[in-house]
Amino acid sequence: MPRASKGSYTNKQKRQAQHIEESAKKRGTTSKRAAQIGWATVNKQEGGGKKTGSGRGRTRSTSPSRKGGRRGSAAVDPARRA
Repeated sequence: MPRASKGSYTNKQKRQAQHIEESAKKRGTTSKRAAQIGWATVNKQEGGGKKTGSGRGRTRSTSPSRKGGRRGSAAVDPARRA
């Protein structure tokens, strides 16, 4: 499968990338950069597209989504830095 082909991703992964892309656009990033952020986050969480076959299941990492909330609140509230 060629690079940048989204054929190996599940429908759920495609939806997740779309939602992440929309939220990145709301924060003011360009549409191209928002798409990059969406797919990069899905890749980091899932380890790339899901491939068929036995024994391919992997646990999902939620660290990228957790990190964003913690970084945002720490940057806004200077009292929490101390």
